Amino acid sequence: MITHIYKLIWNKKKQNFLLLLEIFISFLVLFVTFFNIIGFYNLYTTPRGFDYKNVWSVNYGLPSGLNSRDSIAGQVDILKKMILSMPQVENVCFSSNNIPYSNNEISNAVSYKGKDQSATLYLTDKEYSRVLNMQMLSGNWAPAHRKGYSGVVINKMLKEKLFGTQNPIGQVITMGSDKLIVNGVAENAKLTGDYRSLGSIVFKILDSLDRDENYMLIKVRPSADAAFEARLYKTMSNFSKNANIEIEHLEKKRITKNNFMIIPFSIIFLVVGFLIINVALGIFGVLWYNINRRKSEIGLRRAVGASGSEISRQVITEGLVLSTISLIAGTFFAIQFPLLNVDDIASEVYLKAIAFSVVFIYVLVVICSLYPARQAAYIYPSTALQED
Repeated sequence: MITHIYKLIWNKKKQNFLLLLEIFISFLVLFVTFFNIIGFYNLYTTPRGFDYKNVWSVNYGLPSGLNSRDSIAGQVDILKKMILSMPQVENVCFSSNNIPYSNNEISNAVSYKGKDQSATLYLTDKEYSRVLNMQMLSGNWAPAHRKGYSGVVINKMLKEKLFGTQNPIGQVITMGSDKLIVNGVAENAKLTGDYRSLGSIVFKILDSLDRDENYMLIKVRPSADAAFEARLYKTMSNFSKNANIEIEHLEKKRITKNNFMIIPFSIIFLVVGFLIINVALGIFGVLWYNINRRKSEIGLRRAVGASGSEISRQVITEGLVLSTISLIAGTFFAIQFPLLNVDDIASEVYLKAIAFSVVFIYVLVVICSLYPARQAAYIYPSTALQED
């Protein structure tokens, strides 16, 4: 039967070419769509690596007239003690402006014994991991004790890329002209959003004389409310006269950051859904048209003993065979991505996208073939004679 169907398709290759092309293009579009869906799902289900709940960020300004590092450090320590004295505050740390879920990024190349790797840089202090409840794999958060060096904590991904199985604690890496001593390794953390891929991270630990960053992360208790936020704002305003104070909740920043990623792709998915509907209507229309044109052929088959169910199976099988031809061509192009290791993405993601796309096309073709196949099953020899 399959051989017979292939002959029928070949004899009507001109009529079937547009349908084959439509299925081929639809497969490629679905492949890209499922690839993004699977990639988004994998990113979302990857452990976050830190706790954003009940963490507030504060953008503040230093009091005017502070010209020395000692005076800046002294004032900042006073501010930290003032905030820690509030009963709703659990912990405080200082940070550069690329706080979690912000749109600011600081990146640079990190080198170790001829190996170079791009990494995101965070300037912070030793309380950072406690405020964000980050898991340490080895070492600790502490400034360097050697003059001319800075202490850093790197994440697991950077450790694997630069050091492999070697213990990085105590090793010296370079970032630009800075010499950095690795004091610890932290678990990977998705600080830039739930739908952003994990990257290499360097946390540079600020010492007590290097705290001129104007951002703080405050871990508050669940009981902290709007009244406490107003009191915190007043405290910060009294500390930094004529400075703009901005308090944000990481929970809200996370939603904003994720929406920034989701909304464009949601629009793309809507366009793809509209395309799929048009493809389904096209397949349905072509099959319907072919049935109406082949009434005499179907009537002749019924006359020589073919049952209605056999006619239905033939119509559905023709649709599946046409799909298979297009899918073979589409899979040939799609399989090149994992073979060439494009974008350094796991082959599993590409293969799953191909599998889902193939299954989706087959299901779509079967659904679109059911009604035309049923109509074909009700064509009798007498009906075909009347048409002639």
